[in-house]
Amino acid sequence: MEKSYHKLLDNNKKWVADQLSIDPTYFDKLAQSQHPEYLWIGCSDSRVPANQITGTQPGDVFVHRNIANMVIHSDMNMLSVLSYAVEVLKVKHIIVCGHYGCGGVMAAMENKQFGLIDNWLRHIKDVYRLHYKELNSIQDKKQKADRLVELNVIEQVQDLGKTSIVQNAWKREQPLHLHGWVYDVKDGLIKDLDVNFKGTDDLHSVFHLD
Repeated sequence: MEKSYHKLLDNNKKWVADQLSIDPTYFDKLAQSQHPEYLWIGCSDSRVPANQITGTQPGDVFVHRNIANMVIHSDMNMLSVLSYAVEVLKVKHIIVCGHYGCGGVMAAMENKQFGLIDNWLRHIKDVYRLHYKELNSIQDKKQKADRLVELNVIEQVQDLGKTSIVQNAWKREQPLHLHGWVYDVKDGLIKDLDVNFKGTDDLHSVFHLD
């Protein structure tokens, strides 16, 4: 049990050998630089690995993950990732991807105390409060949770657009599109929520920054 982590090191060696058998220069090229076109903001859930579910390779996707794929304006970790991705790497697309069955979303629907994470879950509860009429009209608990997952993604895309980082990129006429997706763990498919922002016109005017 205590040495079960060794299998990760063994898997790494096998993966390296497999890559080199396909392309002997694979790691030489990978080490030179990264030019990802996408920033992925996803959930920390171990079942939702960005590269695997999108069929992309190392170097293709810049990734930030946290509980319930949140975009919180006081989160310096997320903002630092966003700033680097937009201003240095010049990504063209930012994808917020939630997933059905998200433990963070389901916990936010309850009134229990879970500990330190309660402070994080309050941001999801705010999403519920904004959409409580729609959510309270859904009787089935799973359907309600699935809808809150979708609404949470939509709100996080909105919150991305509100940041000065994204708005300044749009002012520079830097091509940058924001998208909202949801992944279904049960069948492996991604649902496009058709939430696509490409400029400040997609935001309420109160959030426009001069």
